Amino acid sequence: MARRTEPPDGGWGWMVVLSAFFQSALVFGVLRSFGVFFVKFVAAFEEPAARVSWIASIGIAVQQFGSPLGSALSTKFGPRPVVMTGGFLAALGMLLASFSTSLTHLYLSIGLLSGSGWALTFTPTLACLSRYFSRRRSLAMGLALTGVGLSSFAFAPLFQWLLNCYAWRGALMLVSALSFHLVACGSLLRPLSLAEDSAVGGPGAQLISLIHDGPFLRYTVALTLINTGYFVPYVHLPAHLQDLGWDPLPAAFLLSVAAIADLVGRVVSGWLGDAIPGPVARLLMLWSALTGVSLVLFPVAQASTTLVVLAVAYGFTSGALTPVAFSVVPELVGTGRMYCGLGLVQMVESIGGLLGAPLSGYLRDVTGNYTASFVVAGAFLLAGSGVLITLPHVFCCPAPSSRSQDLVIEAPHTKVPLSKEEGLGEN
Repeated sequence: MARRTEPPDGGWGWMVVLSAFFQSALVFGVLRSFGVFFVKFVAAFEEPAARVSWIASIGIAVQQFGSPLGSALSTKFGPRPVVMTGGFLAALGMLLASFSTSLTHLYLSIGLLSGSGWALTFTPTLACLSRYFSRRRSLAMGLALTGVGLSSFAFAPLFQWLLNCYAWRGALMLVSALSFHLVACGSLLRPLSLAEDSAVGGPGAQLISLIHDGPFLRYTVALTLINTGYFVPYVHLPAHLQDLGWDPLPAAFLLSVAAIADLVGRVVSGWLGDAIPGPVARLLMLWSALTGVSLVLFPVAQASTTLVVLAVAYGFTSGALTPVAFSVVPELVGTGRMYCGLGLVQMVESIGGLLGAPLSGYLRDVTGNYTASFVVAGAFLLAGSGVLITLPHVFCCPAPSSRSQDLVIEAPHTKVPLSKEEGLGEN
């Protein structure tokens, strides 16, 4: 007979955080650093840069649009086999890419196959992590997602060294070997059944309930608007700085400064999300608004010192909004619908991510500078922050809930009592 239960808020959940840390590094760290292969692919296949750019774009699109599939499979079979399968596909795609003789082969191997593996890996892992934590959820998210920033520092020089030593085919084989570690990360995702799971139904029933859930739909719209402006500085800030007369190397270094602030922001925001009572959506609204303001101010700044300050502000606030953005989902839909909820959010918000940078580039072509690009990007973030105000109880501070339950169902037909040492803390 099913018993009422709460997330353990620790215990094996910290191993899930470790798994999510390495998975975020091996998925988005690889994607962020894959630009070092760009010049090699252009030279090897004698293709224009625009066509080569589609390799990473297809991979990102497949990862985000395929997230609902990974979530549905995890709901039915559990996250462990799904993520392990995704890790195998991600590594296999990189391995096959090393034998490519045309860009089409790279589109299919890295874009489609590895992208499918990433879709089965990232979202199910974060959903699993959310189910293990309640009071410490934002901190756990923040720690897990620092893997993206740290790996971005490590992988770019590592991949360049591999290219210098082994050429692009040998480098892709070694990136494939690195990606196989996603399988090991997936094996750490111990199944966790909660009392509300039996009440939410299967993936189909959850999807139907979500598309009729007003607050969830408004939150999805908010994140899509935020995502539209979020990535613009990563794409266009170096070019904007060069328009102001900066050399390419210092312009690129400013992104590294923003990345350091991003790491700090993720951890600080995760801690604040758990320390400050009330809905996490309030923090998300604050960070989104501050990120939007920093983007609007970029075209106004001319002095180097001011631009560095804005880059730090953007890095910190944009990093800070990431862990709380994922933490809001279980507050809206519950942990039982977390897999499908997070998958659907990732799929829809990807529209903003795909349109934001091209829209900013179009505005640059029309106006001749990046002023409109940054102002419009900031406006999208401010609009998303405004939509978050409409979520229920945003300005309420509910009383702490009682946690008298002390049993977690860890696997089918296996009930495991949790001691305090395993993570079920006191109020």
